[in-house]
Amino acid sequence: MLRSVPLREAAGRYAGRILQGGGSIPILQAAHKLGGVMKRLTWILAVPMLLSMLVRAQNSPPREGEAHNGSEQDRMLFPRDAFWGWAQFDLAPPHNEIDPNICAGNAGQYGGVNAPCSMFARYMLSAILEVRPFGRGPLRRFMVFGAPAFLFGKNIPQTLYTWSFDAIGIEHSWGAAVYMGKGFEFRVTQHFLFDRLGARDRNLGPADQGNNGPWGRYMTVGVRKSFGTRRW
Repeated sequence: MLRSVPLREAAGRYAGRILQGGGSIPILQAAHKLGGVMKRLTWILAVPMLLSMLVRAQNSPPREGEAHNGSEQDRMLFPRDAFWGWAQFDLAPPHNEIDPNICAGNAGQYGGVNAPCSMFARYMLSAILEVRPFGRGPLRRFMVFGAPAFLFGKNIPQTLYTWSFDAIGIEHSWGAAVYMGKGFEFRVTQHFLFDRLGARDRNLGPADQGNNGPWGRYMTVGVRKSFGTRRW
């Protein structure tokens, strides 16, 4: 006669068998594979959602203040309003350096002013570029975008402060979006690991924390709401 086994007891027995058989590595491998599957599944789900929103946006009548499907005078590819964006240059004064989280805060303990891990930025050049390549039809509501930030400097907290313009690296992301109406956008964003530049594209000693940067690598699916009117 079959005997029902409580779920907790069954899980305990299974975990015990894995530990006795040295099965911790297969568990980690399975978790890694699951993460890859989930990421691919997210992209698979995101693409149909983008397409369905394009169709829905085409079928819904435009209202005052909303993006329309373009006039016949607009070019189909790269119309006059295809590109929009901004660029910004920032200077961080001494003792307020930008930290991309590449070097540990105590980097000065590993060589003083000559410590190799001096990737704390004095200057930052950042930008956002949005490209709406289609001028007519439902694809007019589609866009791709990129957001890079270039860091420069050679500084170590509490140890070394310079005005050097040595290249540090790039923190960047890109993605795609569809305008849904009433100021709402459906967005898919991919953020990348920090890319080092020049001679700093190597391990810089015990204070080096790797290339995860401030955010690491991630992918998100989200909705943005825009509101108000800019004064200029």
